[in-house]
Amino acid sequence: MELTHAIASRQAPRAMSPNGAVRDLPDEAATAELARELALFVRPGDCLAISGDLGSGKTALARGLIQALGPQGANLDVPSPTFTLVQTYDDTRVAVAHFDFYRLNDPAELAETGFHDLLESHLTLVEWPDRLPGELPEDRLEVALEIAGTGRRARLTGHGTWRARLARVEAARRFLLDSAWAAARRLHLNGDASYRRYERLVADDGGTAVLMDMPARPDGPAIRDGRSYGAIAHLAENCRAVVAINTGLRQAGLSAPELYALDMAQGFLLIEDFGDRLYGRMMADGEDVCEPMAAAVTLLADMAERDWPRSMPLPDGTEYVLADYDDDALNIELSLLADWFWPLVKGEPIPNDLREEFHAAWGIVLPAARSDAPVWVLRDYHSPNLIWLPEREGIARVGLLDAQDCVFGHPAYDLASLLQDARVDIPGSVARDLFDYYCAMRQARSSFDRAAFEAAYAVLGAQRATKILGIFARLSRRDGKHGYLRHLARVSRTLESSLSHPALAPVRQWLDRHLPASARSAAVQRLPHTT
Repeated sequence: MELTHAIASRQAPRAMSPNGAVRDLPDEAATAELARELALFVRPGDCLAISGDLGSGKTALARGLIQALGPQGANLDVPSPTFTLVQTYDDTRVAVAHFDFYRLNDPAELAETGFHDLLESHLTLVEWPDRLPGELPEDRLEVALEIAGTGRRARLTGHGTWRARLARVEAARRFLLDSAWAAARRLHLNGDASYRRYERLVADDGGTAVLMDMPARPDGPAIRDGRSYGAIAHLAENCRAVVAINTGLRQAGLSAPELYALDMAQGFLLIEDFGDRLYGRMMADGEDVCEPMAAAVTLLADMAERDWPRSMPLPDGTEYVLADYDDDALNIELSLLADWFWPLVKGEPIPNDLREEFHAAWGIVLPAARSDAPVWVLRDYHSPNLIWLPEREGIARVGLLDAQDCVFGHPAYDLASLLQDARVDIPGSVARDLFDYYCAMRQARSSFDRAAFEAAYAVLGAQRATKILGIFARLSRRDGKHGYLRHLARVSRTLESSLSHPALAPVRQWLDRHLPASARSAAVQRLPHTT
């Protein structure tokens, strides 16, 4: 285990009420630090009620939080809204509505500010919240500021869902205080569509690390045989999976982030920072990615020829056992199309008989995707999770992120993930050349049945596209993340390409009858946020 500083929560927790915390703020820098810390946790729809006497620092805290949400390095102008009552910021990482109700004389004025609408769409910062009796949402964070000697004191109280979130804020702080990165500057780091949260830590000497905040995934309702969706799909339940998979990949000579420190009970990891040269970003910036893509394909060919362990030891003496990417997991992922994409296109739930026909068709084709020699399948081997590390050598130049959902399965799955990317366009000619390159490497190393691999590649590519159509529809309809809708057309085209393989004839027939490409395309064009 390559841990330079393993954490076991040795520091005694700071005294804290069941739903609150106290912070001493001896100077303006400490107030700004608290603002930057809170900015790491906020999201649209949050409400922060900031109270205190005149001069206690309410506007300073709000200004610091808004500036922390602005572009890095920008000195965002944040005037006090004392006279205007509200000031909005729509170009920050989270849109903000900053209210100051000190001069609110008539509750009728509240409607004129758009307060209730902005509560839904923005992070709302409310100074003088006592002027709004009964108007604040149940889910909110209260920050009460008071003069304390030559400085200030902040009393933080979480209400509703903010109780648990404030506890997480404090737990992250304690974890970092007990690490070698206690004095590092904490910056927001973009994640993806998961429940994990990331920060980049920057030390005074310029060194960096990444904080992964991965609480145990809440198990959903039982939907089949007493098991939840996550259990059936074999999704990582906690950070034990990250520790195990990263360790196994590094032992194989691959570039997964090194683990610097961990608290598996709390779900915090300090890991190596690979930087910002994500494949997806390089593609978006028009960089030449021929060499990085070839290296990523070479890595998969190498993985396919290895014997991978079924379990990995963990620092606490337990073992992490990898699951098989079995038919139950593949089918529960396929059900996402019926559950989420069908209603998005059709405007109504899928009839039960058509759902059964859909899964029956897949039951005929899935055997083509079984492997007699399963390998580690990372499942998210695509442009958002690959980082180019040109200073390294060979396949170690491919940095691997978010591999915690790794399972045992067919090696064609990760190749389909790479060459049929849901978020960026991989030209068909480039994908075919890289596919041929992969097959040539496999044929040079061992007996390799290309025809069987092509069938598995088509089936798993179609399965993955089907799943992603459902996931992106769910992210929009359930989670309000409508930006993913812009990728639906690309994923639908990828699905149509895979369906041309004869192995998928039963699935193609079902889709042609009930959800043809033309209907998918027309429906996607009508959706918001698809351009």
